[in-house]
Amino acid sequence: MQKKIFFLIGLLAGIYNASAQPKPGYNLSFNLLAKRWDEALPIGNGWLGALIWQKDSMVRVSLDRADLWDDRPMPEIDKLKFSWVVTQVRKNRYDTVQKIGDEPYEKYPAPTKIPGAALEFDLRKFGKVISSGVDVSSALATVEFQNGAKFRNYIHANRQVGYFSFENLPQNFSIRDVVPGLAVPGYNDEKNNLPGNSVEGQGLERLGYKKGTVIKTANAILYHQPTWNGNYYEVLVKWKKLSATHFAGQWTITVNKHAVLPEMASQPKELTGWASHIAWWKNFWGRSAISIPDTIIERQYYLDMYKFGCVARSSTPPISLQAIWTADNGNLPPWKGDIHNDLNTELSYWPGYMSNHLDLTSSFTNFLWKTKPENERWTKHYFNVDGLNVPGVTTISGKPMGGWIQYSMSPTTVCWLAQHFYWQWKYSMDKKFFYSRLKPYYDAVIKYLFNIINKETHQLPLSSSPEYHDDNIDAWFMDFTNYDLALCRYTFKNANEINVLDTAVTMHKHNATLKYLPYFDINNTGLMVAPGQDLDASHRHMSPYMAIYPLCLLDINNSSDSLVIVHSLRHLESLGTRQWCGYSFSWMACLYARAKEADGAVRQLQIFATNFCSPNSFHLNGDQKGGQYSSFTYRPFTLEGNFAFAQGVHELLLQNHDDVIEVFPAVPDNWKNVSFKTLRAPGAFLVSAKKENGDISEVKIFSEQGGKLQLKLPFKTWTVKGANRSSVKMHDNIAEIKTTKGQTIIFANGYEQ
Repeated sequence: MQKKIFFLIGLLAGIYNASAQPKPGYNLSFNLLAKRWDEALPIGNGWLGALIWQKDSMVRVSLDRADLWDDRPMPEIDKLKFSWVVTQVRKNRYDTVQKIGDEPYEKYPAPTKIPGAALEFDLRKFGKVISSGVDVSSALATVEFQNGAKFRNYIHANRQVGYFSFENLPQNFSIRDVVPGLAVPGYNDEKNNLPGNSVEGQGLERLGYKKGTVIKTANAILYHQPTWNGNYYEVLVKWKKLSATHFAGQWTITVNKHAVLPEMASQPKELTGWASHIAWWKNFWGRSAISIPDTIIERQYYLDMYKFGCVARSSTPPISLQAIWTADNGNLPPWKGDIHNDLNTELSYWPGYMSNHLDLTSSFTNFLWKTKPENERWTKHYFNVDGLNVPGVTTISGKPMGGWIQYSMSPTTVCWLAQHFYWQWKYSMDKKFFYSRLKPYYDAVIKYLFNIINKETHQLPLSSSPEYHDDNIDAWFMDFTNYDLALCRYTFKNANEINVLDTAVTMHKHNATLKYLPYFDINNTGLMVAPGQDLDASHRHMSPYMAIYPLCLLDINNSSDSLVIVHSLRHLESLGTRQWCGYSFSWMACLYARAKEADGAVRQLQIFATNFCSPNSFHLNGDQKGGQYSSFTYRPFTLEGNFAFAQGVHELLLQNHDDVIEVFPAVPDNWKNVSFKTLRAPGAFLVSAKKENGDISEVKIFSEQGGKLQLKLPFKTWTVKGANRSSVKMHDNIAEIKTTKGQTIIFANGYEQ
């Protein structure tokens, strides 16, 4: 089916395939306009973002940009030294550490992400809103009014320009009725100048900015806002009346560069780039697809993948807490909208690899590579060793922000971040990336670990487990926590693989370090927090269980590991979910899926989608149904829960165990008809599979780079196309075949004819 879109910047009409996924029923669709910013219609392109909602009597379009930051250094943070922290902890004195490492995060308003501005249109001119929504296949937002007018918005997929238009305006409308106003942030409101807190957001006036300037002309508004230390940003809006019934405009935000927009053209096609915008989104959705019988989960999945397409590009900053949708509530964003590496950035990129969007996941590794020199400087300064670690909480330039330094300055943060370099290579098998990025990054990390781990005790000087005991001195452990230990073991394991062509001495060094590291602390509760410490209460962060997921060091297919995994899950169940946030349920779905407990995984996904999301699908951290599953009932918006949810769906459908691909490993028995298309597996294999009437009928594999394929066959009898059956080696129901670059192989259920 094809759908005609009349739009953008007037009478532009485009034809695109509406039958391509996601299904039209999964669009955002409402019979009113949201009256909260965190329920708004979201659009974006990685650099620019907008939220469309109603504030008082105005239709408001909140404008944002990913690198809109106050990047001043966190005061006092460079006074900290890890050796001094170790001494204070061993002397059982921690208030001195908190004054330098923790308190400044709350005390000072910056560094922080900052808001941009907002377009406003007088709703009273148009009358009642009868519908609003986003067509997620094209990232087109539409608001319809009772008088027949339509307000359309999109941000071009790969240009730093946003577009808006009014069409079907009544004949008696004046251009004055549709000219936008520009609401600027209250940097000079002088409310009360109280500190506030990092969750609710501090007052913008505390940043101390000079008053910005707003210049208006007949068809444009330019806002120039000085920020910190001679920096500035600009917002430029331009508009034009195209006909008696059509009005259109465009906007952009720039940082430390004067804003420029092209002159408005009379013919919409010359202006909007709609065709290239649609082509980008068509390509995005064409990369992979899923079909499952649970419409709640499937709809949330496509809405979350839509958001992923809105917030990441290869050249953009990493996905921060709110990315391009900074809170538009008159304050700074929750937790300063910072780059949080104690789970938030890592979880946010989880779904990009399997959904076949390596161009978007590369934004994370590109950023980490760009900030590597700053991170190495900090590593030398704070830990007093050579090599590479990364602060757990950073600014957009990679500088430390502190706050709960057990995690914001953890000894192992870089190990979790390095996993994304490993995944970027493992899912692509890109040799250029291997030599230019992966290997030098891992070399720097390994150098750091060799220097920080005690050669005699094989322990870290201090260890922790996010966010167990919050910022209390008890959050520090003298022995490896399972969190830190899993990350170190995983990093050395990967280093062995990466350095397989290195000298025997290097290999021996890596193997020896891995050999002498302690093994995980385990008892009848499964994985413990640390030696002598069980997880003794419901807790939001799954840090003790990193070895199960995402590091996958423990494998349910291994009989000894399986007991640990099962005991861990039963223990988590016994503690309940009262202290969980939304992302906890998403992460737990992945844990259940890796244990091949399908019903448990699906239940966690259902709870997340129904209780922890705003009507626009944003993850709001707290239980939005009054505490049905969690005692957290607040609503700070962060993105990691959404993206971990999407990965939870992937783990139901496709897994990799020791380089063996498994299809439908955690699908409930009552899901009789399930399929997925071109999900990506390690080894650069694109996998498609079908389950029809309860039976898996086909598995199709495209080998992007060539190499050894290992597939656990999901049927007793099978046929193969695209390869000679004699070239397929079988062991333990695993089909092994050496593939060539570009080869497609189809395994099907049934006997050879």
